[in-house]
Amino acid sequence: MDLATLLTFALAFFVFAASPGPDNMTIIARTLSHGALSGIAYGLGTVTGILFFLALAAFGLSVLAQEMGVVMTVLRYGGAIWLIWTGIRLWTAPVEPVAERKPAMRAGFLSAYVTGIALNLGNPKMPLFYIALLPNIAGSAIGLEGAFELAVVIMLVETIVIGGHVWIALRSQNLLTSPRIRRRVNRLSGTVMIGTGAAALAAR
Repeated sequence: MDLATLLTFALAFFVFAASPGPDNMTIIARTLSHGALSGIAYGLGTVTGILFFLALAAFGLSVLAQEMGVVMTVLRYGGAIWLIWTGIRLWTAPVEPVAERKPAMRAGFLSAYVTGIALNLGNPKMPLFYIALLPNIAGSAIGLEGAFELAVVIMLVETIVIGGHVWIALRSQNLLTSPRIRRRVNRLSGTVMIGTGAAALAAR
């Protein structure tokens, strides 16, 4: 695949990935509430879902994507319910002193990662973007080599996007010394997660 095509795709994908939306807001919310690794884990889950749709587009498996509609719906519902539950817990959790906050356990990273995958696979916009729009940029016959090149571009762009949102959240976190402010941030983060989950449940 020529350099011009890759640069065009990189620019288009950056605009798509960096634009405000539920995924990026959830990365910030999880970073604020559970730490940087939790936000990164959720971001990695969304990237895994993105690469899945890239594989479908690259190998012409649009029919498979249509047949998996029920599975993707179940995944979306599961991820949405978990996100709503996490948001509710943030609303009701007591605010611990900064010095006593414990790092999230590995299970928390795994749940964030799986939630990112589930919501991304169940996002009705993803098949449209990768199966309908991707061929208009990279051509209809991407092939194994082209898919690898695009995957590298996606991971590089997502490293910037996810890292940027985590950095923004961490910079903001340094200001959260007041328990009242941190409680409000927790509830704002919880509201974002509940809203994201509700939007996923309502998506058609």
